[in-house]
Amino acid sequence: MNERFTGMEPVRAAVSGDGRDDAGRAFEVQGLRFRYSSPFDRSARWTLDGLSFQVTAGEIFGVVGPNGSGKTSLLKVMAKVLRPSHGHVLLFGQDVQRLPQQEVARLLALVPQESLQVFPFTVAQTVLMGRYPHRRESAWAAGFGWDSPDDIALAEQAMAEMDIAHLAGRLITELSGGERQRTVIARALAQAPRVLLLDEPTAFLDLQHQIEICSIVRRLSAERGLTVVLVSHDLNLASQYCDRILMLKDGTLFRLGAPQEVMTPEVLRAVYGCDVLVDRHPESGRPRITLPGGCDGRRKNVNRHSSTE
Repeated sequence: MNERFTGMEPVRAAVSGDGRDDAGRAFEVQGLRFRYSSPFDRSARWTLDGLSFQVTAGEIFGVVGPNGSGKTSLLKVMAKVLRPSHGHVLLFGQDVQRLPQQEVARLLALVPQESLQVFPFTVAQTVLMGRYPHRRESAWAAGFGWDSPDDIALAEQAMAEMDIAHLAGRLITELSGGERQRTVIARALAQAPRVLLLDEPTAFLDLQHQIEICSIVRRLSAERGLTVVLVSHDLNLASQYCDRILMLKDGTLFRLGAPQEVMTPEVLRAVYGCDVLVDRHPESGRPRITLPGGCDGRRKNVNRHSSTE
């Protein structure tokens, strides 16, 4: 993509005394602004407006907010799917817009909210596609070297973790929505990224697989130091599994902090425009959000899933 669009000089994260990038930051977002516009509509509002924050390496970082608050757009800008209008996104100290796409794919994997599957690949073939960024140029260019032993082992491990190994030979076009979602997550895990970006990863899953995926994400973060950025409409899921949560409202940063600092009745009323009950989960002690009894049509269900953003 042509870099003259922003008209800005390269930006890098702060470096330590020995000249190395600060390894403690997976992402550093600086003054980010973005909007969807066209030559025929120059008055479009900002989808993301003035965002600045950091994501610590190895943490599970939640992004929540009402429909249309910019959650999915933020994730796409962080993944270099969209280009910011102003500001910068630094990925391990490097401006993501200046990194080659293959290098970005080696560092992070994106699981979108919906993944359109048109071609009749099998589940195993789909998961193996996650190994593409790690290909050896000479072998792939010559038309062989697709499935190295390491590639196959990583794909098998990812399918086992997502409970889809028994579906390896099935066409992805024949799967249910939940099975397809687990396949896409398995492909991302096979990619062996340092950062995993998840957009509503549990939206199409039954309760058992929701719990399993959240448990896997937490385990990978603890064992491998995997950084996870999780977009979710499910406030309880974000509260129970995220180390920190960013609350968006109308494309701006409304609150950022630990779950107990963000999931308060006052914050939720200001952002969602409704009253909810907040208490402590009996096991984790983290905030738990409940709709008050006797809700009428004027109250909003803050945990409703939506397929659009």
